[in-house]
Order: sequence, then C-alpha cells, then structure tokens
Amino acid sequence: MNDAQRTVICFGEILWDFLPAGLFPGGAPFNVAYHLKQLGLEPHLVSAVCRDRLGEELVRRLRHWGLRLDGLTWHTGLPTGYVTATVGTDGNASYDIATGVAWDQIVVTPDTLQAATTADAIIFGSLAQRSPQNRAALDRLLAVIPPAALRVFDVNLRPPFDDLGLVRDLASRATILKLNDDEAARLCGSQEPPAGHEEDLARDLAARFGNAAVVITCGARGAGLWRGERWLWVPGQPIQVKDTVGAGDSFVAALLSGLLAGHDDAVILAQACRIGEWVASHDGATPAYDDSTPRPMDPVRQHEMFGPPPRH
Repeated sequence: MNDAQRTVICFGEILWDFLPAGLFPGGAPFNVAYHLKQLGLEPHLVSAVCRDRLGEELVRRLRHWGLRLDGLTWHTGLPTGYVTATVGTDGNASYDIATGVAWDQIVVTPDTLQAATTADAIIFGSLAQRSPQNRAALDRLLAVIPPAALRVFDVNLRPPFDDLGLVRDLASRATILKLNDDEAARLCGSQEPPAGHEEDLARDLAARFGNAAVVITCGARGAGLWRGERWLWVPGQPIQVKDTVGAGDSFVAALLSGLLAGHDDAVILAQACRIGEWVASHDGATPAYDDSTPRPMDPVRQHEMFGPPPRH
C-alpha cells in the first residue's frame, strides 16, 4: 500500500485562530489533517462548522487544499469555532477558546464510519472531549477502527478544559501518546517538569497506560521518543520564531507519516522536529509548503539533513 492510500481519521476541532498577524484556519486535528495531506497521506477530518461566513470560508479552504468534506457536520444554530491567541515575545501563544460552538457537537456520518473500518490510524486530542456528545462520537469510531491501526492521542491541556481523569482514560486507549513536558509531568503527578528526566516520564507513562510509544516534546530543547524499550532524543535547532501555533500538530503529522511508512525511529523523530520548527518560523499553523519545507518522504533530503540512519 502506498502512502496516498493510507487513511488517517482526524477527530476534533476545526476553528479560526485569531492571531496578531491575522485570521488563520486552526484546531489541532485540522492542522494535523492539513499537514498529512501535504505529506501525501489521505486524512479524513471529522469535525463541525456552522453555515456562517466563517464556516463557509473554512470549507472553501479545505476544498482548495484537497481535503475531503464527508466527515464534516454542518450546524445552523451553533457558530463556527474560534480561538483568540495572544503571542508573547518568545513566540509562544496563550489561548482564549470560545465555547458553545459547532465543533462541540460532532456527528459521525455513515461515510466516516465506513472510512474508520479500514483506516490505518486515528488521531484525537483532549480538547474536543470537553462535550459528552463528542466523547460518544469518538467511542463509536474507536469501536470500529481496525485492531492494527495506530491510535494517536495528542494531549492538549488548555485550562479550564484539562480534566486529568478524562485525559488518563483517553491515554489508556492510545497506542501512541504524544504530549509536551509540562503535560507529561502533570500526568505523572508532578507540578514542574524535571528538565533532563523526560525518559523517566516517558517510561512511567508507558507503564501506566500501556502505550506502545510515548513522545514528549520540549519546545526549543527538542523531543524524545520512547518505543520498544528504547529512548531516542533529538535536540532542537535554533530558528527565528514567528509563533508556535500548530507547530506541535505538524510534528504529529510528520511523526505519523514516518511511522506508517516504516521509517527508522531516529529519522522519524528528527524529521518531526524539523517540520515543527519550520512551522514555528511562519505565521499560523498551515503555511504553504515550498522548497524550504522538510519533507519526510524525500530520501535525498533525509540524508542531507540527518545523515544515514543509525545501525541496530
């Protein structure tokens, strides 16, 4: 099976990010879907918008990018979601997330259920689980996903939508757990992430929740991957940060692309870091891909950027 035939279910929010630089399409599952499409996979976005100006413009963008629309729910009473993001001097963002919006009531369509039965992976986050309807919708999808499919849980603790009990339940249903160092520390019962101890956190999380892999991102410091009783660490590279919105989502897309392609873990992790840094050097979560974009599927560029894969 080639990558263009690989289907990834992306469940959760789609919205507008109101940034100082302008309005940008956003929402973690949508961001992942956008980057998966750019990387040559077939994302199936499962979300909801309103039949308002913001929703219609989002759908126009989806069509332009070639993303399928059969997993979208259209609402007439609930507005299209939006987030007001404030970007600090270091490029990091804080968020004010609107409530009572379309993506709080996602409906699983028959087309989505059919796609899920043959999907290669599903990715879901914690934010969309703030509504009981979405939790029930995700349950329906997880019930029909093939046993061998990757279940990727991207933790996204945004107060006040950071119910640790719910997050722990979702983590136990994932084969791959992705989170940042602050979130890893919180799930392990620590208020402060112990820098340099990410491997211990990853081992602890994998043992607690039975995950086949745990990925911990640490911003500019880099990221680590625990899989197969092996810890890998890739340091960050210096960049000029525009904003960090969506950088972690592009990281997830590159990680998932590499895992589904069967690439070496060290190369996968390095590529995911590089594409996350590339997004952080642009405004918004969905910059247009060009010759400067790290492309995981390009073997020549892999060798130039990372050298040959390590021998086992």
